[in-house]
Amino acid sequence: MSATKATGVAVSAALAGLGALHVVWTVTPWPLRTPEEFADTVVGAGDGLPPAAACLAVAGLLGAGAYLVAAEAGVLPPAGPRRLRRAGVRAVSGVMLARGIGGLALFGNFVERSERFTRLDSRYYSPLCLALGAGAAVIAGAGVERRSQ
Repeated sequence: MSATKATGVAVSAALAGLGALHVVWTVTPWPLRTPEEFADTVVGAGDGLPPAAACLAVAGLLGAGAYLVAAEAGVLPPAGPRRLRRAGVRAVSGVMLARGIGGLALFGNFVERSERFTRLDSRYYSPLCLALGAGAAVIAGAGVERRSQ
């Protein structure tokens, strides 16, 4: 398996897994015990689960991103215009990089969040977003490189 495909598999699987987790969060705070613990750990504010519609919207976007990355990496069959797929992978990269950088820069400095969330964000959430954004950028660049050869 090529490095591009391996990166595509890793990034798309992570995005799909996160999307599935957001679907689960429409009805339960799993793997946490209570909505309050969820709010403190995952959101950093509030006292319960986000609205189900918001969780489903994020899940849908993550699922679409997972498909776009996998298709551009050659892991899944492509659908739709190449130009839109390429733009979609670039958007996935940009959004994930922005979330990663924004989380590190804002949470705990300019945006008030719980201490637990801020600690987890700096250790796990933002670095994961940066890694996924970088991986998607690699796929976007490799897709352009493949087509120019």
